[in-house]
Amino acid sequence: MSERLPAHVLLLIGDEAEITTPHRDHADPERVPVARLLEETGISREELVGAKLVAVVSDDGELERFERA
Repeated sequence: MSERLPAHVLLLIGDEAEITTPHRDHADPERVPVARLLEETGISREELVGAKLVAVVSDDGELERFERA
């Protein structure tokens, strides 16, 4: 069964976004391709920084997808 976690986009670095979740804070954020976030959430690149998302995590701990919060 998948787990749903709150996620927050901290900043964009080139083609990657740094994202925090309850398991990865600002000291060790998850890096995710910006293109993936654009496709999965429909949020524009200009609106990504600061966006609140939902991260869907598989049973093995992999980030399956992101959704708008």
